[in-house]
Amino acid sequence: MRAIVCHHLAEDRSGLALEPNWPDPAPPGPGEVTVAISHAALNFPDLLMLSGGYQFRPEVPFIPGTEGSGTVITTGPGAEGWLGKRVLLGGRSGCFAERMTLAATGVRAIPDGLDNSQAAAFTVGALTAWVGLMTRGRLRPGERVLVTGAGGGMGLAAVALAVHEGAHVVAVASSDERLAIAEAAGAHELVRIDRTAPEIAMRDIDIVFDPVGGALALPTIRALRRHGRYLIIGFAGGRSPPFPLNRALLKEIEILGVRAGEFARQDPAAGVRHITAIDARAAVLRPHIGLIVPLAETAEAFSAMAAGRLAGKAVVAIEG
Repeated sequence: MRAIVCHHLAEDRSGLALEPNWPDPAPPGPGEVTVAISHAALNFPDLLMLSGGYQFRPEVPFIPGTEGSGTVITTGPGAEGWLGKRVLLGGRSGCFAERMTLAATGVRAIPDGLDNSQAAAFTVGALTAWVGLMTRGRLRPGERVLVTGAGGGMGLAAVALAVHEGAHVVAVASSDERLAIAEAAGAHELVRIDRTAPEIAMRDIDIVFDPVGGALALPTIRALRRHGRYLIIGFAGGRSPPFPLNRALLKEIEILGVRAGEFARQDPAAGVRHITAIDARAAVLRPHIGLIVPLAETAEAFSAMAAGRLAGKAVVAIEG
């Protein structure tokens, strides 16, 4: 089968290659399925894994890709009910390939209203937004939510969810294009920032949803009102500077880490509830697809992500 394979870890992603004749996955065993993957989405953890910068480090060579969509083509004993079904699939790697064998617990039916490309790009952003805002952030209607990277896939999911749940949303991004997409997702206020020296003038924010970090971390923390919550989602903008703990003391704010996948691994029952919640809101959280490329151009899509050129989600079309 065709697959994108990382043969060695490197900052420039030079270990990434299209392999036209990579070995097929093993046939499904008991409780397993094999999926013919139609689309797979890029996520920031995928990018980090290619250089060894993520907390999970697969052994090389490995096929990257943490979420995708496709059709179940073969099943093992106990999973026959999935045969022929259109599904979402996910895991820590493996989606940038024509086929993948995995436990049936790793697939689920595509929610109504999503095509295959949207389905491939749905789960990571929507789930992180839900766990961050609703579970860790305890969002209440009427609160003011500031979202950084609001024109990216993760940020847009947070904007859409917060608006749907009755929040007043401030979208922060570095270009007019990304802000326009955030506004279309429902953002009430738009703040364009300079990535190298960002400034946030407001001081009345209840929750900051921050997948960017870096130079944006301290300005957004300063924007919090008393008893505000700062959600650490990731560091797409680089490592954040040291945080002055006295600020947390004086304003009684909370600093909350958000790892949606790990939350489910530690509490599987909660993970099921989270998935049920986002699937019920699929029409609201439908991702904006800003780039679709064929499998052979996956490396170029990763380069666009690394350079910060993407708006919305990037998806690889694998079938055909």
